[in-house]
Amino acid sequence: MDGKLTQINGPLVRAELIEACIGEQVRIGKLSLMGEVIGREGNIALIQVYEDTESLILGEKVESLGYPLSVELGPGLLGQIFDGVQRPLKDLVQISGDYIPRGVNLPALNRDKKWLFETNSNLELENVVSGGMSLGIVKETELITHQILVPPNSSGTIIWLAEAGLYTLNDPVARIKNEQGTEELLYLSHRWPVRTPRPFKRRADAIAPLITGQRIFDTFFPLLKGGKAAIPGPFGAGKTMIQQQVARWSDADIVIYVGCGERGNELVDVLETFPQLIDPRSKRSLMERTILVANTSNMPVVAREASIYIGVTMAEYYRDQGLDVVMVADSTSRWAEALREVAGRLGQMPVEEGYPAYLASRLAAFYERSGRVHILGYEESVTGESRNNQGSVTLIGAVSPPGGDFSEPVTGHTKEIVQTFWALSKELADARHYPSVSWTESFSEYVSVTADWWVENVHPDWLKLRSEALSLLTQAQELMRIVNLVGPEALSSEQRWVLEGADLIKEGVLQQSALDEVDSYASPEKQFLLLQMMLVIYHQGESMLTIGMSVQALKKLPLLITAKRCKSNYSSEQTENLKLFIEQIKSDFQKYRIEYAQELL
Repeated sequence: MDGKLTQINGPLVRAELIEACIGEQVRIGKLSLMGEVIGREGNIALIQVYEDTESLILGEKVESLGYPLSVELGPGLLGQIFDGVQRPLKDLVQISGDYIPRGVNLPALNRDKKWLFETNSNLELENVVSGGMSLGIVKETELITHQILVPPNSSGTIIWLAEAGLYTLNDPVARIKNEQGTEELLYLSHRWPVRTPRPFKRRADAIAPLITGQRIFDTFFPLLKGGKAAIPGPFGAGKTMIQQQVARWSDADIVIYVGCGERGNELVDVLETFPQLIDPRSKRSLMERTILVANTSNMPVVAREASIYIGVTMAEYYRDQGLDVVMVADSTSRWAEALREVAGRLGQMPVEEGYPAYLASRLAAFYERSGRVHILGYEESVTGESRNNQGSVTLIGAVSPPGGDFSEPVTGHTKEIVQTFWALSKELADARHYPSVSWTESFSEYVSVTADWWVENVHPDWLKLRSEALSLLTQAQELMRIVNLVGPEALSSEQRWVLEGADLIKEGVLQQSALDEVDSYASPEKQFLLLQMMLVIYHQGESMLTIGMSVQALKKLPLLITAKRCKSNYSSEQTENLKLFIEQIKSDFQKYRIEYAQELL
């Protein structure tokens, strides 16, 4: 039943709408603006509008659509750029130019394109199928084979199954009959409400790290596939560049980048850069396994909130196909600001810094949609499965605390929820130390699990070297406080060498240039060897100090400069050369030891 507008308060409107349920989608006025019912007061529905409400008039028609805010899931998602409510921006540009007029609605996926559907050969008529089972496959891109899944809320007996061939998204590929005798057509795509997590069979333990190729993350503060991480940092600390590096180099099958309320120029840079990037493993376009969701700060505020849920629902969809998905949200602070604005217009009681009381629970509910799971419909399938029985969603949320204050509510609540915290430092960024991740404020609760992976795949000493390096960095930080107070003369030779050892780790391991073709990515083996090299130099230097060699003489050794440059001189494929160089360092120190002993004589 249709209703009419009774009040307009920015993005929040009220309408007489008797039968609409909370969460239901509506269209408003002559422009058919999109909205969502978020509350009821008797016959009055409270609606948040995803577009600018300027020029709406009281009394205009409000149409209830009968379904909640949903995302369309099917072949054609990869390589797309969507806005905050899953409208395809490339198609909108062709229709309306650079500025999107209000009320323009296009299907998220191309209805005219034909896909080559290969029916699952082991499926037969009269087979019983349930949610999550695979009806067949479509080659979505050269990198990704798309499983056509039975929608999670559907089940029944197959009474018709399409033959292999070319089909559009409007063409049915199967018909099933449920226990009540109701028939249902299944298509290459289906819709799913974004605020409802997609079901799975059960959770699985995350066991493998997400390899990003960034040494500060993989070696010092690892994140597991299926884990949740946050990147808090002030303006100019390099959050966007870090997220782009993770999106480009991480060993995930699918990457979903959600720009939520960020500045337009930053998102334009992302949208222009990503299509030009080459996937380092397949040497094909990175967009063949990437989805971008762009919702800039000048777009309607409540669409920011929707963009986060749309991104994570698409991530869950590809997870259900047995794939590992990484979703990067930039930033959850802007999402929280949208919650605050809507809560203020609803007259809800503000708490910390004006945020609504449910901020923490909303953040927790979002991050809980991460995880590694046993996918629905796998074991019961009568097919010869061509997918993994497990998939994962890894969530990485950027946080933009005002003034870099990590005690503000969004950062504080996020820190309690996530298990990996990559804290960015303005001081490091100002010193041109990138990535500007603070090794004192960051943490990872996945270290013990990751250690098993490193032992099995790289080297058993990873945990020992990591702990030793972090201890050295902590010692150096304490010593720098003394230096700043009374000067370096107050330190012993051993303490000065600690400072030099920490500088070796900072410059030779932690610093990493995203613009250097060789240094932009480091394999786990290369990361380990670089760390091992710096600690070998530090320990060899310690032994030279014990026989009387001065710190000044040690710092002048040419191999220190050469070692710091190894990260750019040797690629991840040249690890044997790195091993030889480490042996050369040991040999050179032995020569220095002999020469120094002869000088003493």
